[in-house]
Amino acid sequence: MSKKKIDNTRRNLIVATTAVAGAAGAGVAIPFAWSWWPSERAKAAGGPVEADISNLAPGELAVVEWRGKPVWIMRRTKEMLEAVRKADDKVTDPKSDVPLQPEYAKNENRSIKPEFLVLVGICTHLGCSPQSKPAEAKGEMGSDWAGGFLCACHGSKFDLAGRVYKGAPAPVNLEVPPHTYLSDGTILIGEDKKGA
Repeated sequence: MSKKKIDNTRRNLIVATTAVAGAAGAGVAIPFAWSWWPSERAKAAGGPVEADISNLAPGELAVVEWRGKPVWIMRRTKEMLEAVRKADDKVTDPKSDVPLQPEYAKNENRSIKPEFLVLVGICTHLGCSPQSKPAEAKGEMGSDWAGGFLCACHGSKFDLAGRVYKGAPAPVNLEVPPHTYLSDGTILIGEDKKGA
């Protein structure tokens, strides 16, 4: 039996070429696959958004962005909640019969927890963004003003539950977005896992 010398050059070339091609394929595939993950901006534009409300003082309003819209989170005082009750005869839809809120927010305060109001800050008339006006603005807003929101563009007024005043151009109340409490100090806007 004769020993024939085997030339491994071709085999080594094939193995090396395969390894380099595999590495190049992974180098292209990983960034391509990674590009399918949504960016932080895309997540904020469409997905739920967490908001820290732990430091929100009574009477204070925080604004977060969800789906490109301003969402207001207001921590209402006892006086503000009393003003909501007193405004029933002044607003168009006091019982929130028009479904612009999740079922769990279809109550006197339009909220899960009476203390916290969560609203999409866009007027239901032409899509402007109203401004918060405190009760102290009585001279500017009229003697029956107990605080709420004013859309300066066309004069729509909303109470401290986002309900539209009678005679305003806005046809319906402000929208209450789906939301849930992750803890006492954190709210998730855009998702209502349990509706509470």
